[in-house]
Amino acid sequence: MNAPRQTGNGEVIVSARGIVKSYGGVHALKGVNFDIHRGKVTTLFGENGAGKSTLMKILSGVTPPTSGEIRLDGEPVSFSSASEARDLGISIIHQELSLAPNLSVRDNIFMGRELPGRTGVDFAEEARQARALMADLEEDIDPLTPVEDLRLGQQQIVEIARALSVDSRILIMDEPTSALSAAEVEVLFRVIRDLTARGVSIVYISHHLEEALQITDYAVVLRDGNITATAEAKDIDLEWIVRNMVGENFDLGSPPAGYDFGEVALSIEDVSVADASGSGLVVDHMSLDVRAGEIVCIYGLMGAGRTELLECVAGRGAMASGRVLLEGEDVSGLSIAERIANGLVLVPEDRQRDGLVQTMTVGRNLSLASIEAFAAGLFLSRSKERSLNDESIRKVTIKTAGGDAMIGSLSGGNQQKVVIGKMLTTEPKVMLLDEPSRGIDVGAKAEVFRLLSERAAKGLAVVFTTSEVAECLSIAHRVIVMRRGRISREFGTDATKEQIMAASGEAVDA
Repeated sequence: MNAPRQTGNGEVIVSARGIVKSYGGVHALKGVNFDIHRGKVTTLFGENGAGKSTLMKILSGVTPPTSGEIRLDGEPVSFSSASEARDLGISIIHQELSLAPNLSVRDNIFMGRELPGRTGVDFAEEARQARALMADLEEDIDPLTPVEDLRLGQQQIVEIARALSVDSRILIMDEPTSALSAAEVEVLFRVIRDLTARGVSIVYISHHLEEALQITDYAVVLRDGNITATAEAKDIDLEWIVRNMVGENFDLGSPPAGYDFGEVALSIEDVSVADASGSGLVVDHMSLDVRAGEIVCIYGLMGAGRTELLECVAGRGAMASGRVLLEGEDVSGLSIAERIANGLVLVPEDRQRDGLVQTMTVGRNLSLASIEAFAAGLFLSRSKERSLNDESIRKVTIKTAGGDAMIGSLSGGNQQKVVIGKMLTTEPKVMLLDEPSRGIDVGAKAEVFRLLSERAAKGLAVVFTTSEVAECLSIAHRVIVMRRGRISREFGTDATKEQIMAASGEAVDA
């Protein structure tokens, strides 16, 4: 066997050379060279659609390259499946969760590689190992809990535990922290450091740039299917990453100005939401008014009640007490569809499960919420639908081959744009967005916030939640900080990062 190649940065365990991947006339990767170093973290940066996930799928055996060569320990290899790559020590945590919601945590972790016992599967040993993995990740989750009963962040922990259970030599993490709290991210980083200390190689992809800098040994930037920059961690900073990703350094915008707010568009009056057990309140008698043209950001840690509040207002969750008014009219008793028809819409946190139909095309997903706009009696006007979809694709800047492309062919960020575009086509009066930038790169975030700013200037009332302080300080006219189901502080445009974090409980007030 050829000896693994040595570089100035240490031993290269995997070397990909000239990797090309084409989907028809679309070239996702254009001759990419990529190295993975033994016992180090290589972080891959890039905008949505740059080709990051495609490259990782090739390296993990999910899909073959159109051309190019992969060498493992100096020897050429090719994978016909992800299980074949896993047998050689390469595992991947996908950006989009690939769990079976109706199965338990234990069964998801060991799915497809069940542990044999004397009379079949050794469920007791699987449960023991699953419990140990949860303990390593500092999560108190019963292995027999159905995955569908877990919040999104806990489901992400299960996905990570499944990859760790394989005992891989090379672990690819594609957006592993997109649904995690700050505390859970710290635990994951401790696990990563333990793994690299044992010689495990990590490939890390994240749109949380500052967060990724904490764990990176080597940085690689991918742009439009090409590698544009590589460097060691000591030679880079946030500006270097953004400049090489998007060609310029820019912020996420500022609150739209030059107009007066209209009347109160959304009024949340003394709303309470019970927790899963029914014994407590996850939203505790909360009241909030939002005016037409105003952008309000709700910030808080995991468990603060942000998601539960928005889902209750949109009609997805049950309200224990209180009422919701839309332009002065009580909509508390209306269904989700009726609230949408009246102008109150929600972009949910989990786009895969709640925002999209995976078996449909981009166009059909875009037009789902506004189907009445192109209905003619018992039939649908395909020309009107196509015109509506083309306009949405253009306005929301969705990178796609067209409305007939399958939704699964889009990157995570572009799928999120489809969800946002779908709701904007209904011409809403109030738009609620739960973590709209989850899994979206810095360029796409700026585009989404630009869209929201433009719509607010035309009278749309916007409420969005975030777990990133930098986003609070971008386009919001007001920042509402939630803590344990209540509003702990309210800030205007002069808020600081430290004030917001202190109000949420992330820091202690001086």
